[in-house]
Amino acid sequence: MSKPFFPFGILLSMLLAIASCASPNPPAPPIAKSARVFSTAPSPGDYVIGMSAAFTGPSAGLGNELYRGTAAYLEYINRNGGVNGHRVVVRAYDDGYNPNPAIDNTVDLIQTDDVLVLMDYVGTPTVTRVLPLLKKYSDSRVSLLFPFTGAQPQREPPYDEFVFNLRASYRDETEGLVDRLVSAGRKKIAVFFQADSYGRSGWDGVKRALAKRGLELAGEATYRRGTPYSASLGEQVNILRKAGPDAIISIGAYAACAAFVRDARDAGWDVPIANVSFVGSGSLLDLLLDSGRQRGKDYTANLINSEVVPSFEDASLPAVREYRQMMDEYEPTAPSELTGGQYKPLKYSPVSLEGFLNAKVLVAALGRMTGTSGREALMGALESLDGVDIGIGIPITFGPRRHQGLNAVYYTSVENGRFVPIRDWRRWAK
Repeated sequence: MSKPFFPFGILLSMLLAIASCASPNPPAPPIAKSARVFSTAPSPGDYVIGMSAAFTGPSAGLGNELYRGTAAYLEYINRNGGVNGHRVVVRAYDDGYNPNPAIDNTVDLIQTDDVLVLMDYVGTPTVTRVLPLLKKYSDSRVSLLFPFTGAQPQREPPYDEFVFNLRASYRDETEGLVDRLVSAGRKKIAVFFQADSYGRSGWDGVKRALAKRGLELAGEATYRRGTPYSASLGEQVNILRKAGPDAIISIGAYAACAAFVRDARDAGWDVPIANVSFVGSGSLLDLLLDSGRQRGKDYTANLINSEVVPSFEDASLPAVREYRQMMDEYEPTAPSELTGGQYKPLKYSPVSLEGFLNAKVLVAALGRMTGTSGREALMGALESLDGVDIGIGIPITFGPRRHQGLNAVYYTSVENGRFVPIRDWRRWAK
């Protein structure tokens, strides 16, 4: 079998991102060894869902929490008769947030495991490398549902027909952050971003949003994917501080973004720092709170996060009440074969809530399949979802020419050690 084609545009973006690094970075982490396990042993007739995500490494919290949310809802469904009598089980692979294992995992899921559909993939650098495989296997009608990335490639031709997105895009998130910061008088915005296709996607979103307002980036600094929280990001702090921005928008994963916040605050720089949803706000907050307890310092002031799901504190929403109840009752965890037993789950998080909502939409589509139960039937069922209420106050609609389910973005900041919705942006007025 020939190796999957790597789109030139993505390669160019990554090379440009790496070339733009203004300071040395820690060495890249080793590629994770894939683990292949079922959350529940499959039986004939089960709907088998394939997942490749980061269950190990500095971004392990993302794959684990997304899996946990999905597993909680599927546990409930399976205990109550499944979907039309069929259980829904997850075939989970670890890619460590690295593209090459993600490619290998996807080939195995499609060719060897013959899964019904792919779902809950984590990250732009992994998903963008998998997209050409979906096109290559187009005759098999395999789709990728609800990847945990807001990047553009899976939302545009030629790959949009193979992917169903539930979450809003990074352009939606960065547009909203720029709009609110600029409205508060913070017009000099700089970007701290991961030097790959994910970081460049968010960087592009910020630039576009600023250009619409006649503004330019005040500065930029990058870091290498896989940078741990233990790394020093003081050089990136110094680079951006010299540019004199009014605010920073970070496009990265929780370990490096938390390290950047820590080092900025240790340097006495209290500029507002905003992160997009991919960061994993629960894991980010845990790191900063733990450092704060150790050092007797508050690292959470002027910290902003955009999210693509409602607050898990909002018990007025039926889906949030269901999510909290099922997470409490089932206490789902990823199999130890994936995590090595090293991951400490979060009680609740935006990431696991997103996985929970992903599973709700999947089950709604599975319930609409009639006659055949193959990949093409599932795609047709997904495209028939029109105005479906999953309990978040916003209906979900897909269609043959609409593979984007939601565009809602929510904004949070930290109060009393937890992220809560922002009610008034005037606190950051300048």
